[in-house]
Amino acid sequence: MKTNPEILALEHAHAACKVHDEALGDALEDIGQWPITETQLDHLTKDQRRLLDQFAYRYTRLQDALGARLMPAALRALGEDIEIMPALDRFNRLEQLGWLPSADEWLELRRIRNEFAHDYPEMAKERFDQLQLALAAARRAREIFNFLGQKVLQRLAAAKR
Repeated sequence: MKTNPEILALEHAHAACKVHDEALGDALEDIGQWPITETQLDHLTKDQRRLLDQFAYRYTRLQDALGARLMPAALRALGEDIEIMPALDRFNRLEQLGWLPSADEWLELRRIRNEFAHDYPEMAKERFDQLQLALAAARRAREIFNFLGQKVLQRLAAAKR
């Protein structure tokens, strides 16, 4: 039996997200074992800096892969025509279908990620607050991936029957 291209794309998108999710989970676990303080952000060891870089990389990669690959692939696999559909409409449609808990929440997580990835506040307190927000948003992005991933796995299993 030949797998249709939409299901194959969904499978590949899910696998890519899974790699980023697992690495992000490792980074979050390691960061959780080290008490981060405002002062410490200005005096990081080489290993701590690498860990925060790993966190930032996997966090942005997971969120990008979810929004740009997995979510569109899920909609296509569900038979939705998304070619001219703006991203906001895609998120809303996924919410309507029960595949995304909240389109508004996803947009807020994207906003937090964009600020974290592109802004570098001068004040240590602002950097610390931004990092704390990003850590919480990354944990939530992983929860959303797990939620969406369960739907994807069910869809993939149904397609293979």
